[in-house]
Amino acid sequence: MTPAARIAAAIDLLDAVDASPRPADAMANEFFRARRFIGSGDRRAVSDRAWGILRSRRRLTWWLDRAGAAPTPRLLVAASLLLEGWSLDGVSQSFSGGQFAPAPLLAPERAALRTLESRTLEHPDMPPAVRLEVPDWIFPRLEARFGDAVEAELAALGTPAPLDLRVNLLKTTREQALAALAAEGIDAVPTRYSPWGLRMPGRRALTTGPAFQAGLVEIQDEGSQLVAVLVGAAPGMRVADWCAGAGGKTLAVAATMENRGHIVACDVHDKRLAACVQRLRRAGVHNVERHLIEAGDKWTKRRGGSFDRVLVDVPCTGCGTWRRNPDARTRLTETDLAELVVKQADILDKAARLVKIGGRLIYATCSLLPAENEDQVLAFVQRRPDFAVLPLAEAWPLPDAPPCEGPFLSLTPRRHDTDGFFGAVLVRAAA
Repeated sequence: MTPAARIAAAIDLLDAVDASPRPADAMANEFFRARRFIGSGDRRAVSDRAWGILRSRRRLTWWLDRAGAAPTPRLLVAASLLLEGWSLDGVSQSFSGGQFAPAPLLAPERAALRTLESRTLEHPDMPPAVRLEVPDWIFPRLEARFGDAVEAELAALGTPAPLDLRVNLLKTTREQALAALAAEGIDAVPTRYSPWGLRMPGRRALTTGPAFQAGLVEIQDEGSQLVAVLVGAAPGMRVADWCAGAGGKTLAVAATMENRGHIVACDVHDKRLAACVQRLRRAGVHNVERHLIEAGDKWTKRRGGSFDRVLVDVPCTGCGTWRRNPDARTRLTETDLAELVVKQADILDKAARLVKIGGRLIYATCSLLPAENEDQVLAFVQRRPDFAVLPLAEAWPLPDAPPCEGPFLSLTPRRHDTDGFFGAVLVRAAA
């Protein structure tokens, strides 16, 4: 592809992301599947351009607002080029209207862009929420959470995420997996905290390689792996993964159980549960039962008080994953948070019924907000005095010290170089 064609493709990809409620990574996969003529190098260049704009969208929009222009995908791309140091003439040449190039800039577009020449992306007049690429309404909540470290934490949240893998201990060891990946030309390194984790340098095609196809590794952020560690599931236990989705944490827990015992992967979406079947087969997992949660379901009542561990990875704002999903920053609203907090409390109450006396309830989110994390846990133990928080140091099953101080697992991109995750362990006593 020519440089101009790459720019046009980035505009088209941003148009597709804006037009769909689906996450940007899902739309990108669909976009490139429909354009198989785009080679891997061009695909990476187009993706990097689009994701760079999604990560800097509030700042780019701020500049275009000052220029009196709407932040359309083509103007966002053009503005990003100018703020990187391109000249307006150079941008205009790329927007030539020639074969595979974007349509020529209109006179009002050129006038708006002219005000951005010789500028940089940052400007001292930008409000903190704009400069740090978060919604206005959420910034005070994050500021209250992080205090003086808020700028550093949000700057880390704005960087590209690494690609982490979890070694499937049912089939291999970390050392053997490293060797298998090296044979494919992938020089992965062990993760800092997860005993099963590997980190890949940069973005590489992995899912078509022999190590992945043989079920030796799964793609999973190190923070998500640590939530599975926190479950502390052992061989022979009965475990419920209440919000299992496509089964990422179910797979990790199955490995810690060495395929012995019983796991029930639950979810309200049958398509998500169906998606985990192939992953379970590839990983060689055979102690997992799937259960679709439906209205009027008697299953929870029949199985009440019978599980050693119940993992509740609730739906949340996902703000801890914004370095992977930068488009989610502009989609999230204050109303979304209010609705999620109510849903999380309801899910937690329902899942708690499954925990046996002496068993553990593990509550998890990929959020950085206290309203979804500590506040939910403290409100729950007020409602359910038969549950008590088990401090992280006591709950942590690994010989090494846990990665966080305090009673909860609380991971951030800045401090741990993982996605933002929260985890709490609650023990059920006799009522």
